[in-house]
Amino acid sequence: MSVVGFDFGNLQSKIAVARNRGIDVICNEVSNRTTPSLVSFGPKNRYLGEAAKTQEISNFKNTVGSLKRLICYAFQDSELHEVEKQYINAELVDEKGQVAVKVQYHGEQRVFTATQLVAMYFTKLKDITSAELKIPVSDVVISVPGWFTDAQRRRILDAAEVAGLNCLRLLNDTSAAALGYGITKTDLPEDKPRNVVFVDIGYSSYSVAIVSFLKGQLTVKSTAYDRHLGGRNFDQILIDHFTEVFKEKYKIDIKSNSKALFRLRTGVEKLKKVLSANAQAPINVESIMNDIDVSAILSRDEFEKLVEHLLERIEGPLEQAFKDSGLSLEDIHSVEVVGGSTRIPAVKERISKFFGQELKYTLNQDEAVARGCALQCAILSPVFKVREFNVQDIIPYPIKITWNKIPEIPDEDSELVVFPRSNNIPSTKILTFYRKEPFDIEAYYSEPDKIPSTGPWIENAKPPSNPPVKKVKKLVKKGDLPITSCHNGLDKSVITQFKELEVQMIVSDKLVADTETQKNALEEYVYDTRSKVETIYSEYVNPNVKDKFLQLLNDTESWLYDEGEDASKSVYVEKFDQLKTYGGPIAERYREAEERPKAEQSLRESIQSFILSASSGEERFSHIPEEEKKSIVEKATKMSEWLNEKLKAQESLPKYEPPAVLCREIYKEREESKNEPNTEEPKSEEPNFKESNIEEAKLEEVTMAEDTPTDVQNTDKTKSETKDIEVENGNGETIMAVD
Repeated sequence: MSVVGFDFGNLQSKIAVARNRGIDVICNEVSNRTTPSLVSFGPKNRYLGEAAKTQEISNFKNTVGSLKRLICYAFQDSELHEVEKQYINAELVDEKGQVAVKVQYHGEQRVFTATQLVAMYFTKLKDITSAELKIPVSDVVISVPGWFTDAQRRRILDAAEVAGLNCLRLLNDTSAAALGYGITKTDLPEDKPRNVVFVDIGYSSYSVAIVSFLKGQLTVKSTAYDRHLGGRNFDQILIDHFTEVFKEKYKIDIKSNSKALFRLRTGVEKLKKVLSANAQAPINVESIMNDIDVSAILSRDEFEKLVEHLLERIEGPLEQAFKDSGLSLEDIHSVEVVGGSTRIPAVKERISKFFGQELKYTLNQDEAVARGCALQCAILSPVFKVREFNVQDIIPYPIKITWNKIPEIPDEDSELVVFPRSNNIPSTKILTFYRKEPFDIEAYYSEPDKIPSTGPWIENAKPPSNPPVKKVKKLVKKGDLPITSCHNGLDKSVITQFKELEVQMIVSDKLVADTETQKNALEEYVYDTRSKVETIYSEYVNPNVKDKFLQLLNDTESWLYDEGEDASKSVYVEKFDQLKTYGGPIAERYREAEERPKAEQSLRESIQSFILSASSGEERFSHIPEEEKKSIVEKATKMSEWLNEKLKAQESLPKYEPPAVLCREIYKEREESKNEPNTEEPKSEEPNFKESNIEEAKLEEVTMAEDTPTDVQNTDKTKSETKDIEVENGNGETIMAVD
């Protein structure tokens, strides 16, 4: 059973798994520990992850990024058009209220919803994990921003279901980092909580969480967010700056050309990373547009002045989180930072200045969330034994319940905030309603102006028609109350439809990949064989067919680059088989000629060994009967005669004729003749140990066992008994194990 955590990012994602006595972040097909969050559509197939990255410029309009943001919104949300659209290349369209993209796929315009796009990407992450673990992957824990609403979380769950994943839990980014921090600590207090601040500034958003740790438990005290402050905002400031610089210096308007803008975005990302470690950095973009190369230099001081207004927003979430937690700066034990954008020196300086202490980097800034998700998956898995560690999270938005009034109670309140902001989850509240007729209960976020637009959940309660009656002191009607629940997730029929379409696209992608592999194999065979026919194969090619074979190879090459450019897999296989009817025997004759001397030597050595053993007068062969020695010599002689006869026949044949003897026949003769004489004399029966010797042997065995190091495993266990995975902390203590 797999234990997997996905850190689903807006720019790229990480995958962590439990294995090898720990949590590993695995590599994708090109050995990168991060996989770009991109989906691209081509004329024949889809490109996902790394493959889509290579298509980002050449297939600009059909490559979709910002998947994590796309799934956040309904099409009518203003933030989608005012903020997100500038980061998305594809055309956005409305698909029954959902955000969708219009792309060219299989030679026609197709529309895919954000849920489908995320499902495609999850399929890629699933395939990467399966290829690495060599087992099917199902159970997974996926990270989401803490500010995601119920509707947004349900879209992620729907996408995971379409991709064939069983999402055990959606875990907030900061909670995942906190879990990875706390579960490995052996010095957590049992009474007075240790308060740690986690600051996560990623590519598109900024999160702060204040977490209290006790032994075996973490409790999120408060959270605060800035949904539109991340690495891409710093990039956009640099893009605007260099657009003006290059307009003045090179007289070009980069924003008028989408591909030029993309090339500049890639350049400023590299520049920003270099500036994090250097006082100044250059930017060079070749052929940005109109065959013009551009270059410039920016210092860190200039960069910090440009982004000053963004740096001023750093303190806002920190102050909000402290206000909600009820703590003071003196109560903070340490400040842990994660996320790629926390590497910017000015950002680190602002955070450190606010708390008045040095920042801590206990966690891997890029992989902490993925590792936390994998640990949470291990905790939820029935296979793994994990150190008990309770995670108490909170909700970011208050939730209210509304219901219909009844005429009998006109002054009755019809709404109530049941779950206030920062209420612990999971939690249960009990409300009692006195009703005779069916009625609706609706749950809303009570502060809709602070969240992306979302609809209510609706529950319809219908009293039973004939409830059972139980006699007590007075008559009381009791019965199960049927509840019809509605939510913002996709209908099951829609999910089924998306699943079927995803399976069709997976099959199509696999067929295209297999076809391309077969085409490459045919092309490689043409080039490789043609060169060998003129060199090492020349003596093994029948002169009567050589010209015909070379003509066939040349015709196949011409066909590949003409009519065969877009042929089907079966046609490539047919062409390949046609060539191998000529090339296969030639290659076989060459291999036989190369291997035959080795096979001959091996058999002759065996024959010589048999004859020497049977003819020897040494004492160690005296127990072999004379008749058996004679039989061995006769058998070896016949074998030698057979070999000489076959080799003589082979010498008389031209090299382009089928061999008179095959190497496998020679090796077979050698294997069948391995009945060598027994050179060891029969051993006499060994005397039994005396009782005292047995006791001494037992005593010695016990003494050895006591001296054996404790880390030596019992080799008598079966494979299934010894298959375990453990996670150790820095002090060598085991915090997770699986039998």
